[in-house]
Amino acid sequence: MVRLLIANRGEIAIRIIRACREARIESVAVYSDADAGAPHVSAADRALRIGPAPAPESYLSIPALIEAAHASGADAVHPGYGFLSENAAFARACEAAGLIFVGPPTDAIERMGSKIAARELARSAGVPVVPGITPPYQTDGALAEAARAIGYPVLVKAAAGGGGRGMRTVGDDRDAHELIPAARREAAAAFGDGTLYVERLIERPRHVEIQVMGDAHGNLVHLFERECSVQRRHQKIVEESPSPSLAPPVRAAMGAAAVASARAAGYRNAGTVEFLLEGEGDAARFYFLEMNTRLQVEHPVTEAVAGVDLVLAQLLVAAGERLPWSQDSLIQRGHAIECRIYAEDPANGFLPQAGPLRLYREPRGPGIRVDAGVVEGNTITVNYDPLLAKLIVSAESRDAAIERAVAALREYAVLGIRTNIPFLIRLLGHPEFRAGRLHTGFVDAHLGELSSRGPVPAEALAAAATLPAAGGQVTAAARSAPDPWSTLTGWGR
Repeated sequence: MVRLLIANRGEIAIRIIRACREARIESVAVYSDADAGAPHVSAADRALRIGPAPAPESYLSIPALIEAAHASGADAVHPGYGFLSENAAFARACEAAGLIFVGPPTDAIERMGSKIAARELARSAGVPVVPGITPPYQTDGALAEAARAIGYPVLVKAAAGGGGRGMRTVGDDRDAHELIPAARREAAAAFGDGTLYVERLIERPRHVEIQVMGDAHGNLVHLFERECSVQRRHQKIVEESPSPSLAPPVRAAMGAAAVASARAAGYRNAGTVEFLLEGEGDAARFYFLEMNTRLQVEHPVTEAVAGVDLVLAQLLVAAGERLPWSQDSLIQRGHAIECRIYAEDPANGFLPQAGPLRLYREPRGPGIRVDAGVVEGNTITVNYDPLLAKLIVSAESRDAAIERAVAALREYAVLGIRTNIPFLIRLLGHPEFRAGRLHTGFVDAHLGELSSRGPVPAEALAAAATLPAAGGQVTAAARSAPDPWSTLTGWGR
């Protein structure tokens, strides 16, 4: 592998570029018109425009990406996460074009891309799955009958895709009459496939995932778990490792189950097996949920506690080399927490934000890492996901990691748009979070107290007054003015 095209944008593109530098691989960025001035463009060795702002005409355009790879002389493609990262047609197109696809084999993507097929594969490997039914005849009546056979409440889920789309909680026959057609319409619109299945609803489960990595030489390992229960509308907000919910025997059993699932799929490269966890202690039960056939947003949590570089390992495996570690050599050390920094307003229904980053200062210090896709002066648009950055902290214990994360968030200065930073500070300080009593409904259960908007600190107003009145650029005068953040105290409290 000599030159790698990164078929993505933002913080994950920059993360891959950094790994390329260490591996002495040339990096090629791609960008839409909206991203012409984005940090990932200037960070790469080369950069090519692939189309206008709409994702279907740029980052989701397989022909445009393949053409850019050929034009740049790239011999490999890394899809990052999101966009085309789990698209088997894209992986196949790369292979047909003579490009190394930094990810799993196409057939593994296809096997695990259908939730129904993935459930059956996991079951065949001896991995527990949530009790459910996939009616052979996909009528609304057949799905309602399946729901009654399992027993309400149930989840109706789309066979394709994820992120909560095409999913409904059905509590009775009246719900079934209304929600099954709604789930089908949403699934068909989002994924082009309206196939649904029904499974038992697990009340207040925890969402725990296992990182796996395999190579072409038969080596397949797990790199322990990530606790992902803190989420909203099936989108994760805070992730951590180790999980405060897992007893050692359950952790070991889940790791073995994840490896068994991946091996049954003929898996290679980085992937994540997701589970629902029910119950407590040694008696807790886990069920296969799905497999993400790509690098996860939250991969830095695993890197922090396992002391590995997952992206660099991806490049090595894609180049045909063996995994740089064995299962016996991997250990968990300390505790890590990741907070996703979003351009959104939690006090206004998590409305996505757009506008100039008039001031953007990342926290620094021992055990603090920030993976960002923006810099001060950038203009945030609503064309793409509102993720600005990820704050990752590590410490000797969970309590210490929480305190470090809260302190870092208080130092994370953003002006020009609203972010979820105050929301995250309140979340990490919540007694139930600190006690580790988490479940997938945690955010909804405490939404009112987490999303309330406090008064703007006088210091922040003073800092805002020193910034330009209009436009997205910070002037030289503003840059040379005394830094208000060097004297602020209590920000975010």
